[in-house]
Amino acid sequence: MKYFLRFSILLLLALCLSLGLGGQDITAQNSLLKPTKLHLTYPPKQHQTTSNKIFLIGTAPPTDEVTVNGKPIDRIPAGHFAPSFPLQIGKNSFSLKYQNQSINLVVTRLESEPKPPTQLGFLVDSLIPNVDIAQKTNDRICFGAIATPNATVKVKLGDRSIALNPKQRNIQLPPNASILTKSNQPIDAPIAGHYEGCTTFSTSGKIGKPEYSVALGNRNIKQTAKGSIEILSPDRIQTAEVIDEVAVARTGPSSDFSRLTPLPKGAIDTIEAKQGDWLRLSYGGWIPAKSAKLGNANLPPRSIVKSLSTRKISGWTEVIIPLEVAVPISVSQVDRTFILTLHNVTAQTDTILVTGDPAIDRFDWQQTAPSKVEYKISLKPSQQWGYKLEYRGTSLVLSLRHPPLTQGRSSNSNLPLQGVKILLDPGHGSSNDYGSRGPTGYAEKDVTLITSKLLREHLQRQGANVILTREGDDDLYPNDRVKLIEKIEPSIAISIHYNALPDHGNAIDTKGIGTFWYHNQAQPLAIFLHDYLTKNLNRNAYGIYWNNLALARPTIAPSVLLELGFMINPTEFEWVINPDAQKKLALTLSDGITKWLIDSTS
Repeated sequence: MKYFLRFSILLLLALCLSLGLGGQDITAQNSLLKPTKLHLTYPPKQHQTTSNKIFLIGTAPPTDEVTVNGKPIDRIPAGHFAPSFPLQIGKNSFSLKYQNQSINLVVTRLESEPKPPTQLGFLVDSLIPNVDIAQKTNDRICFGAIATPNATVKVKLGDRSIALNPKQRNIQLPPNASILTKSNQPIDAPIAGHYEGCTTFSTSGKIGKPEYSVALGNRNIKQTAKGSIEILSPDRIQTAEVIDEVAVARTGPSSDFSRLTPLPKGAIDTIEAKQGDWLRLSYGGWIPAKSAKLGNANLPPRSIVKSLSTRKISGWTEVIIPLEVAVPISVSQVDRTFILTLHNVTAQTDTILVTGDPAIDRFDWQQTAPSKVEYKISLKPSQQWGYKLEYRGTSLVLSLRHPPLTQGRSSNSNLPLQGVKILLDPGHGSSNDYGSRGPTGYAEKDVTLITSKLLREHLQRQGANVILTREGDDDLYPNDRVKLIEKIEPSIAISIHYNALPDHGNAIDTKGIGTFWYHNQAQPLAIFLHDYLTKNLNRNAYGIYWNNLALARPTIAPSVLLELGFMINPTEFEWVINPDAQKKLALTLSDGITKWLIDSTS
């Protein structure tokens, strides 16, 4: 499942399940629905993990018992199993037996925290900075290393020596996906051998690579960090202009950090810092260096803003903000309020033109900081449906989507969704991207396509124009799917998936329907569909999550990702693959979508 490997920690965990067939090919769908022999879907035979436990997902004919390391395990009547076992640090052997069949595997539990060296020296690749960095004068620069405990550690930069002190506490936060198993509390990790310290530089120039030394008794070992340090000159103004259609902006210099509002093509700002392949701009966001054209300027890019105007075009309201420079922007949304912030801008606004608009109820602005202007757009009671942001020259254009027109509850219409465009995204696809797998090895990619096609039939009967991102076993990256949403501009977009868990999850006791949303306009849809499905299908509620999954990120329309059940739960898997249950699920989901659209646009 290559695309969620890149974009979502949640579905990265499902990838692990997709690796566990032990080399067997999926050649016939029906042969993977019912067990004919002992089969282990997950984990693969040489699996590595930092989890303190592991679940074994598999199946066998229900006529005889299955043992793991000589002890019988519980199975459902269909023969499927998903027991969890504790893991010790190092290699853990498991032997599964059914009649005269057996499967042997080794699961290696790795240390979650690196251990300091027992001999005098530094842990490999622990010296910070490990990439080139550049910062302004008097900005704090911090150093760190993992070295022999109880030693003296120093950093030398030119003629300056900086002592590093032992770290007082090492509080580690679990991965984001831990919230899915309710295990996201901070952990006190080992601190022996962790050293840290900071300093500042008041003059600009290239400082070079820090030289570390660790001393114990009369012994001393030196090592040079990989990253070089530069202090930027305050007299030289470097700029970055976005050259991608949008640049991903983040709170820190890697994809591990949270997303901010993307910067549209043409946005320009001063570079405040560099770290590896990332640039920090003056407004606070970090963007990849490859997304920008670097340049020099005599003055920092700044603009004033004067008059604004709005205009109605087919299905949209455009808010046009003329500027001298395409400045960085950010967006936040709350209930029926859209807040657009312009950075590096000073207001000289006296006039705003808003004429009888179907979307905007009120338009307010304020200068919240000397170089920051905030526009607060109060929307009319009908739900705000989506938006687009772009620069046309140096004018910023915010396009606000109008709700779709539906036949609603009109007594003379048997097609309540006539004219409504719906995009369905069957998750995963192709031999490169199976998604998660059930106890028999049956792939998520196959059942998402079945569900999506059944759902399309029901929505078309309501009059909707339904587009699928794939009709067959196609290999699509998430960007391919997102670009299709942006091109088609559907009224809503729904991505269909089935779920899995990280190694430390409980595959037997975890089940149910979950929904995921990212932008404010999608939250009501996510909540409604979650509650409608769980109630009308009598299914467990896994939960409603805010998550920056790729298929939840499009701004152009309410976009949600549905996890319609757990492939790895032995009991729920039988429901997932049952043809009658699939038909009922598709009909219920179609009814829920129809009801929500009618209620939201009436």
